[in-house]
Amino acid sequence: MRSAFVTGAYGLLGAALVRRLLAERVEVTVLRRDAAPRSALVLEGLESRVNVVSGDVTDGTAVERALAEYAPDTVFHLAAQSILGIAQRSPLTTWESNVRGTWIVVEACRDHGVARTVVAASHKAYGAHDRLPYREDFELRAQYPYDVSKAAADLIARSYWHTYGLPVATTRFTNVYGGGDLNRSRLVPEAIDAALAGRPPVIRSDGTPERDFLYVDDAIEAYLAIARALDGEGARGEAFNAGGGRPHAVREVVELICAIAGTDVAPDIRGTAAPGDEVDRQFVDTQKLGALTGWAPAVGLEEGLRLTVQWYRDHPLALAR
Repeated sequence: MRSAFVTGAYGLLGAALVRRLLAERVEVTVLRRDAAPRSALVLEGLESRVNVVSGDVTDGTAVERALAEYAPDTVFHLAAQSILGIAQRSPLTTWESNVRGTWIVVEACRDHGVARTVVAASHKAYGAHDRLPYREDFELRAQYPYDVSKAAADLIARSYWHTYGLPVATTRFTNVYGGGDLNRSRLVPEAIDAALAGRPPVIRSDGTPERDFLYVDDAIEAYLAIARALDGEGARGEAFNAGGGRPHAVREVVELICAIAGTDVAPDIRGTAAPGDEVDRQFVDTQKLGALTGWAPAVGLEEGLRLTVQWYRDHPLALAR
């Protein structure tokens, strides 16, 4: 891997991936949708070290120009509308970003003969199943705008291997957390922001729903492992799960954050069950990725949350309102 194009580089995963690629001396090109985005990419001084192309994934001209001018051998397509609430309120913009954006990127990869393409789908595409954990051969039962858009992106991307021979794989990762997530609508950054400020973190369920949490560095290792595996036949046209190994109750996570932050506040529980558009319990089987690449999560939840809380301590303006 000598040169990579990363969409979604201004998000949590994208910024962490760029940081890691730069550490491996890979030339990195990114898309920048907004003139002055707030992101870990900017806060950590990484933006000045990459090639920046103005535009977003729905702009086919910008994507084409990035691939034509910088000739990446690897593409990581992470850009998406990933906020469930916004996706619910604005399904049309979600389809544009998550579905149209995906076919624009993979079609450009096909046109330019990109050697490795990794597309971010989501474990949310599985929907509700009686059996757990989710395995990659489970039916995709998405029902809501975000989940459906990710299921569509997953199928579109993998069709490019089966139809056109594009070396592509998709990722169905669980809830990724870590320093650099500036979106307060997500559980971990909002809880940390509240705990560090001495406010009770709000839980909008009864705290019992269980989620699978994946530390961002482990997610990046999984992305790189999948990209490398695309040099062989085993990963092409395949989907891969990655998660933290077991589910944790939302209340457990928030209470752990409060303890790590050193605050005596308790969670403010405002719900009586899981929100109506969310599955009560979710986690994934990661054996497929482990068998192919040797990947396994290395950072446990408590260690990951300690690292995450410290990142926000070190960047006090990251979540400034």
